[in-house]
Amino acid sequence: MFDIKKTSIEWGGKTLTLETGRVARQADGAVIATLGETVVLCAVTAARSVKEGQDFFPLTVHYQEKYSAAGRIPGGFFKRERGATEKETLTSRLIDRPIRPLFPEGFYNEINVIAQVLSYDGENEPDIVAMIAASAALTISGVPFMGPIGAARVGYQDGEYILNPTLEQTKAGELDLVVAATHEAVMMVESEAKELSEEVMLGAVVFAHQESKKIVEAIIDLAEQAAKDPWELTPVADQSAQKKKLKDLIGADLAAAYKLTGKQDRQNAINDARTKAREAFADLKESDPAQYLGVLKLVKKLEADVVRTAILKEGRRIDGRDTKTVRPIEAMVHFLPRTHGSALFTRGETQAICSTTLGTKDAEQMIDGLNGLHYEHFMLHYNFPPYSVGEVGRFGAPGRREVGHGKLAWRALHPVLPSKEEFPYTIRVLSDITESNGSSSMATVCGGSLSMMDAGVPLKRPVSGIAMGLILEGKDFAVISDILGDEDHLGDMDFKVAGTSEGITSLQMDIKIAGITEQIMKVALAQAKEGRAHILGEMNKALGETRTELSAHAPRIETFTIDKSKIRDVIGTGGKVIREIVATTGAKVDIDDEGVIKVSSSDTAQIEAAINWIKGIVEEAEVGKIYTGKVVNIVDFGAFVNFMGGKDGLVHVSEMKNERVEKPGDVVTEGQEVKVKVLEVDQRGKVRLSMRVVDQETGAELEDTRPAREPRGERGDRGDRGDRGPRGDRGDRGPRREGGERGGDRRRERGPRRERSEGENKGGEDGGDVGLPSFITDN
Repeated sequence: MFDIKKTSIEWGGKTLTLETGRVARQADGAVIATLGETVVLCAVTAARSVKEGQDFFPLTVHYQEKYSAAGRIPGGFFKRERGATEKETLTSRLIDRPIRPLFPEGFYNEINVIAQVLSYDGENEPDIVAMIAASAALTISGVPFMGPIGAARVGYQDGEYILNPTLEQTKAGELDLVVAATHEAVMMVESEAKELSEEVMLGAVVFAHQESKKIVEAIIDLAEQAAKDPWELTPVADQSAQKKKLKDLIGADLAAAYKLTGKQDRQNAINDARTKAREAFADLKESDPAQYLGVLKLVKKLEADVVRTAILKEGRRIDGRDTKTVRPIEAMVHFLPRTHGSALFTRGETQAICSTTLGTKDAEQMIDGLNGLHYEHFMLHYNFPPYSVGEVGRFGAPGRREVGHGKLAWRALHPVLPSKEEFPYTIRVLSDITESNGSSSMATVCGGSLSMMDAGVPLKRPVSGIAMGLILEGKDFAVISDILGDEDHLGDMDFKVAGTSEGITSLQMDIKIAGITEQIMKVALAQAKEGRAHILGEMNKALGETRTELSAHAPRIETFTIDKSKIRDVIGTGGKVIREIVATTGAKVDIDDEGVIKVSSSDTAQIEAAINWIKGIVEEAEVGKIYTGKVVNIVDFGAFVNFMGGKDGLVHVSEMKNERVEKPGDVVTEGQEVKVKVLEVDQRGKVRLSMRVVDQETGAELEDTRPAREPRGERGDRGDRGDRGPRGDRGDRGPRREGGERGGDRRRERGPRRERSEGENKGGEDGGDVGLPSFITDN
């Protein structure tokens, strides 16, 4: 029934299997890729015709993680997979970027690439498996795909590269790098690094490329067994005559336009040239629409020729710079008065307003995925409104591009953040792009770094970023620093590098041609290092180091640890105690299972009140120490004072003043704040306090001027009382009287026995104060 074809290789100590023919047989190409126990199905379908008037390539990549793959049910109200998560969006882009340049020019058939994670083992990341499955499915589908590509993830630890590291190895290591490549050259790089050198990063890319070649060979082996017949492509019409006519018509206009340094002036001149071309070929619009669209494409090629020739032959760029010069930079911090930290970063015609907001633990982002529920304390959100490029367009929820650019900046800044123990805040960086003409993501890195430093986040070092471009014609190439938007569109590479003075924190590369060589990458990395150093110098003029104090508007967080056995005392039954602390003091209180307590508020007095309350619950009263407390109850023999959170102690009437006090209410009132000294803590935890030995205004200890009580003299020997005889020989005591008396004159008749109040004792053996605790009667 099934015509199953498969191939397997040993890869990184595990078996990678590619299989087709069992499932999704109506798709143009469908492959199940298995690595370990991670399984991904990728299906490719392509439209057989092109929509009329279409002049672009509609490739759509969808990556989806099925929760059942990890034996989980989705959290939240809806118990099924819904809209794409951030990780799914990023992985879709990860697959799209290396395969898009490998379709032939002029191929406009719509293609869907759908990758679904069916099984996840918790060790082998499904994004790499999905990239491999997508490449294999496209290769066997018959569509004109100039692949296949391979993909690999690389880690770096103890000076060694690790192929496809586990999550634990990635966290413990210094690098998380993903590479996609054909057999000949690298197509895409995405990475996060802990300040690694250019040599180490280049070595990682080369290592990944070598491992990717093994995947390419495996896909070719599967294609030899199961590939469908290739599609027949319509030959590209010869347009040399039309191109010459266009060059004669608008060539000089385009050359003049690309010498204008202002973006808007240049764009207006280019639009005039395009209008001139459309008018010259207007007759084709009705008679031959396809040829008319082809002419418009030729205008774009003429623009590319003008720009590329000027760079390669003359070393002159659109705005008059040479290949290494960075545009003028202006940076300022504390741009927004009420934010916790802010910066305005401008580089040429690219500008970003970045703000940093600090929050408590309850502001962390909850993320649900195949690995379970976890919380992220660092967020970076990037917005790209249409006015930033002078256009009218959709303004709403972030698209794939905004998610991708934000994650690139996140990766660049994440390695220099302090640990949660060093800085227990939730951090959100918001980047709003207000102008764009080249690498707004790198402007976000620079502005985000400055805004966090302005907010008082103790970064290890400031981070800068730069975007590099490439013009490649045959063996001639030119690497250009700090590319403009037009240089990005008309060039062959988008190469972004971010890092500190010590090394690289993030590297991203996208290629629009069939890959680049190791030599070109080496030149690009070295040139980017110079550019990053220059940008860091300009940033230091605005703010050279992190502020030592937080903004007055930011919450303060104090952290301390209590014994784990005391956690339930702080929380209370059903959370009663901790809710009372929060409601009374106004501070937020978080406590974890290890006894780490974080108290936060923008008011330091609230923090201090909450901390004192908690410490009063968990600490033991110290004999001889002076505390500030509040009178909570007045009784006949003294007053009870709450002096340590939940702890009460008794100030006996004799310990209120040095002189005699008749009524405790004459000295204190309920709710009054008093200063007390701990005199004694008995075996049952009862605390005896004194007010008379403490200055009630200053809290200083006073000398005890009360004379010490005379010690009792020794009692004399009573002598021998004689033999009283056995108990049974004491004689008849007479009949018991009604009322309990044993004899008429022996005892007077007693009244009813009075009820003792709670806490009273019988008194001392010498007739001390009846109804008082023993430690009170000793006075």
